[in-house]
Amino acid sequence: MALLARIYRSDFHADFVGRRRAWYTVSGVVVAICVISMIVRGFSLGIEFSGGAVFQLPSNGGTVEQVEDTLANAGIDPSDSVIQQLETSHQFRVQTRTLTDQQTEQVTNALAKQFSISDPDRNIAVSTVGSSWGSTITKKAIQGLIVFLILVVIYLSVRFEWKMAMAAMAALVHDLIVTMGVYSLVGFEVSPSTVIAVLTILGFSLYDTVVVFDRVRENTAGIATSTRRTYAESTNDALNETLVRSLNTSLIALIPVASLLFVGAGLLGAGTLKDLALAQFVGIASGTYSSLFFATPLLVDLKRSDPAVVALDARVARDRARRARSGEGLAADTSGAQAARVVGRGPRGLGDGDDGSDHLDGPGGSGAAGPGEGRDGGAWGEPVTAGVNIGGAARRPQPGAAPRRAGQRKPGRRGRPSGKKRR
Repeated sequence: MALLARIYRSDFHADFVGRRRAWYTVSGVVVAICVISMIVRGFSLGIEFSGGAVFQLPSNGGTVEQVEDTLANAGIDPSDSVIQQLETSHQFRVQTRTLTDQQTEQVTNALAKQFSISDPDRNIAVSTVGSSWGSTITKKAIQGLIVFLILVVIYLSVRFEWKMAMAAMAALVHDLIVTMGVYSLVGFEVSPSTVIAVLTILGFSLYDTVVVFDRVRENTAGIATSTRRTYAESTNDALNETLVRSLNTSLIALIPVASLLFVGAGLLGAGTLKDLALAQFVGIASGTYSSLFFATPLLVDLKRSDPAVVALDARVARDRARRARSGEGLAADTSGAQAARVVGRGPRGLGDGDDGSDHLDGPGGSGAAGPGEGRDGGAWGEPVTAGVNIGGAARRPQPGAAPRRAGQRKPGRRGRPSGKKRR
């Protein structure tokens, strides 16, 4: 809760880009598990895709085992069938392979006899679907997905650049694999509602990624002549600036979807809702993750070899090295931390004043009459430089020059005291 409070107060700055190897590892493991599950376990295809017959009838206090025995007696293998007991409506839903008209009538009569259903024509709903209809739906869904991806690549290439389009497409494929892999792992039935949900979450994932990329473009618009921030640092700033917005959008979208999945399908037993809700729930969560932890870090890696980015990184490194040598800045300017003071060590204590002549608090005191390096460069002992002098820009002593004690006048040219005229 404390972390969430810091995030919503904009008091949180995470290094998303710097830890991108960890995010790649997590995504790689999840995607590998999903791919293996899809290859080994496959999918539980609905009747619309596999074809078959569906019988829906009152349970009348019966059990699933009785349904299996009835199918076996009618010559139907129960292992090839899907039997569901709908608790809220007190009904059975039996899905079998494709049957002939004679087999369909035989199964209907056997179920009516087993569960004491007087009028099978009215109390047992039978629907049959051919496998050709399912294959047609599959082809149309694939065609629509391909057209959608092509249009998205064209739009992002025109609106931003082609490397942003490639990163967004990689995140989109990531979300597709994760969503379908979860379907394979949990064994939910793949229906036309699943296809609709998958297309919906693709749009959501793309929307979230485009918002982040738009902020990245704003932060890196005038960075070509900058010497303060690298491309990776500016991109990471954009992620942190859009973090609250991404979390708010995802939570608002996940709450009603979670209600459909856990309340509608789980508690109320509305089985037709779970096909739609599961894909949306997993897709929205995966889309939020990919836009923050996958797409934007991948964009940084794609841009790393650009000549402009290489030149920028080298320029920033040179500037930071120069400022570190001159005591004007920190070695890295990534978190806005304050610079440390220049601290000197000597026999009379510590001093960090402006000119080395203001205060003296004795050994270990904080006066400037001690051996501190101030604006005049006065020193009792060897100064230890840890950053910039708070009192002012510190001057570094010239190599080979003897240290000048407090109160000692600065020599002029040719050995004469400065400020005096020869009479």
